[in-house]
Amino acid sequence: MSASPNDTAFERLSKSEPVLVDVGTALDLLPGMTPATVLTSGPAMRFAEYQGGQREALIGGALYEGLARTRDEAITGFESGAIRIGGCHDFGAVGSLAGIYTASMAVFVVENRAYGNMGFCNMYEGHAPKRLNYGVYNQEIRDRLAFIDGTIAPIIGAAVRALGGVPLAPIMRRALNMGDELHSRNTAASLLFARELFPGLLALDDVPKADMDALVRILTEDNYFFLRLSMAAAKSIADAANGVTGSSLVTAMCFNCCGFAIRVSGMGDSWITGPHASVEAKLFDGHDESEIAWMGGESPITETVGLGAFAQAAAFPLQHYQGGDPMTMVERNQELYRITHGEHPLFRIPFLKFRGTPTGIDVRKVVETGVLPQMDIGIAGSGGGQIGAGTVRAPMECFTEALARLDAVASG
Repeated sequence: MSASPNDTAFERLSKSEPVLVDVGTALDLLPGMTPATVLTSGPAMRFAEYQGGQREALIGGALYEGLARTRDEAITGFESGAIRIGGCHDFGAVGSLAGIYTASMAVFVVENRAYGNMGFCNMYEGHAPKRLNYGVYNQEIRDRLAFIDGTIAPIIGAAVRALGGVPLAPIMRRALNMGDELHSRNTAASLLFARELFPGLLALDDVPKADMDALVRILTEDNYFFLRLSMAAAKSIADAANGVTGSSLVTAMCFNCCGFAIRVSGMGDSWITGPHASVEAKLFDGHDESEIAWMGGESPITETVGLGAFAQAAAFPLQHYQGGDPMTMVERNQELYRITHGEHPLFRIPFLKFRGTPTGIDVRKVVETGVLPQMDIGIAGSGGGQIGAGTVRAPMECFTEALARLDAVASG
């Protein structure tokens, strides 16, 4: 008996083999990237439609890349079309929060060796609460980005090439067994990746000691370095499952400042948009809910492939960071099995007796059960920067619209 469209899409989600193969600039590596393009999260819109932190991040990206000398010049450039706006997903990439990519920024290149496609993500800016992807740009942020792009990324790229690539799925599997869920918690994965990279670093003989010391600090002092690798891996996995005619499995979920959007395998690269997600947040001291702002985000690509909130019961330490309690995390995780096609054969949750994570969100099951996909996210503030962390539920409107479109296509 032939496999159903959803069986085919699920097989691609569960049998993908993401491998980090290179690090280079967005201009050199992203298909379709140009010197005057700035990428951002979510379905691309006209510049006039962007607001708040996402608009500020676009302007900051133009300034960082030298596409404008002043804020007003950047605005004029976007409005005239001299500076082009692109959606990260349309370039094979994913972006954290505002998701800004410019031509000279460093990107991770992940090859899905099972299916031959690529996924990209730019590099983590560091642990400062004020970052470009959180809608802030200043001289300190510019200097940090330039150091990452000009010094740190080339060293990592050389080490990765010396190793012949770094398989990411084994790291992700082990990290789930060590308290990560590969979205809001990447503590174990970051250290495991550093361990895999060290032999490649030791093979390099022309790196100044100060630069190598800085790289080691960046790899080991912050718990979120691996997030961008998790996102690139998930993008390569999800894209392999996209474009299966008749499949109702979700292959992307993301935000922009105006709302939420999903892609569905059987509908290819088209977006189904809806209102903002609902949020439960634990805010940092000195902040309140009136400050919560939406400025984009494509890190829910991890949930799309069975990680993040779909593996929350593997990451009990998250309760300290984003609120909740262990049993609530377990209950939420178990509920998500009701809306997925199957259980991941590699990504498993120790507390659930090593049950595979719920994988392959089915829009039909979401509509039938009323259970909405959940995502772990960082919370941005209206004044820029990160002000907390929490969980969000996707809006039902995206799933009802997707199902209606799929049924319309099926009925001719």
